[in-house]
Amino acid sequence: MMWSYVLAAIGVTGIFFVGRKTIWGWLVLLLNECIWIAYALATDQYGFILMATAYSAVYIKSYLAWRQEAAKGIWI
Repeated sequence: MMWSYVLAAIGVTGIFFVGRKTIWGWLVLLLNECIWIAYALATDQYGFILMATAYSAVYIKSYLAWRQEAAKGIWI
């Protein structure tokens, strides 16, 4: 039961930092996905590993696009 609160708090924190346009947001979100994988392994819910991998790929792709836009001075 505690897992859900921890994962939610870390996820919201990551989204907050992404909104503030800091790299910490992306790192926090990736850390959260690592915790999801640990949760999946601990509870034998292996579908969460696929979810965490997919989210991680999206976070990395989004970060690279964000970094490229920041380097060009483009902010939406």
